[in-house]
Amino acid sequence: MAMNQQETDEKYMRRCLQLAANGRQNAKPNPMVGAVIVLPASSQTGKDRILGEGYHIRCGEGHAEVNAFASVSAADEPLLNQATIYVSLEPCSHYGKTPPCADLIVRKGIRRCVVGCVDPFAEVQGRGIRKLRDAGIEVTVGVLEKECRFLNRRFLTFHREHRPFIILKWAQSADGYIDKDFQPVQISNTQTQLLSHKLRAEEDAILVGRTTYDRDHPQLNIRHWSGTDPKRIVLTHDRPLPQLIEDLYLQGIQSLIVEGGAKTHQSFIDAGWWDEIRVETAPVILGNGTRAVRILADCHLVSQQQYGQNTLAVYVRSC
Repeated sequence: MAMNQQETDEKYMRRCLQLAANGRQNAKPNPMVGAVIVLPASSQTGKDRILGEGYHIRCGEGHAEVNAFASVSAADEPLLNQATIYVSLEPCSHYGKTPPCADLIVRKGIRRCVVGCVDPFAEVQGRGIRKLRDAGIEVTVGVLEKECRFLNRRFLTFHREHRPFIILKWAQSADGYIDKDFQPVQISNTQTQLLSHKLRAEEDAILVGRTTYDRDHPQLNIRHWSGTDPKRIVLTHDRPLPQLIEDLYLQGIQSLIVEGGAKTHQSFIDAGWWDEIRVETAPVILGNGTRAVRILADCHLVSQQQYGQNTLAVYVRSC
C-alpha cells in the first residue's frame, strides 16, 4: 500500500534524525541536524529516490543542508527543482561561520522543504522558514517535532532557558544507599562504567560536591571512552547555585552532569534545576550509609535497560 504524504514525510524525517545523531560529539555548541533531499515518486518512476543526504559533522564546517547538496551527483542536479529537502531543524538565515542555508536552498531551486522544528536561536526563530516561503518554496513545519526537539534538548534548553541542560546521575543499592557506612563502595559494573564515560564525552561539564570530591577523589574524566573530557566543577559552600548556573551559561556550557553526592543532588532538585535523572541500581543490600535522593513525583520514566545485573533508569520531567 502506498504511503500518504504524512507517512512519507515522517519516514524521511526519521532518516534526518538518524543522520543528525552522528554529530553528537563534534557539532556542539551547534545543534545536531540532518538533511535528506528526495525526488518524489512520479508516474514514470513509481517510487521516491534519495538524491542526497548529510549532517552537521563539526562546528565551523558545513551545515547539514550544505553537505546534503554536496552529495548530489552532477547528473541529478537538474532534478532539484522537483525535489523536497527534509531538515530536522529550521535552516539558518544568518551569516555566522558559514553562509545562510536558507539562501542555499532557494538558490538550488528546491520545490518543497519539510522542517522538523523551529530553531529557538535568537538569530533564526522562524526567519529561515519565512525566507523560504517568500521565495515561493512550499514549507511544512512540525514533522516529528517532539523527536526533533528531544534530539537537541541541550541546545534548546540553553537558548530557551539561558542555562545548561542538567542531568542528575547516581548509582545506588537495591535498598537505596549510595555508599556503605558513609564510605565509597563500587556499585557500577564494567558496562555501566563505559556508559558513564560515554555520557561524559557527550556533555560539556561535570559537577560533584566538595564532600564527594574530598572523600572519593573522583577523576571525572573519560579514561574508558574516547573524546574530550568535560569541564570539571566542584561545588563549594560559598558558591550559590544561581551564580554557578549563570556563570556556566555565560561560559557557553550547554550541558551539565551532576554526579553527587546526595546533598548536591537535593540542592539542584530543590532549586528546580534538573532536566533528566539517571539512576543505576545494583542488586546488592548495603544496609547503611548515605541515602540516595528520592525520585520525584513529577518524574516520567522514559527508558529502563539491564546491563549485567544492574538496571539503568532514565527519567525526565512529566509533561
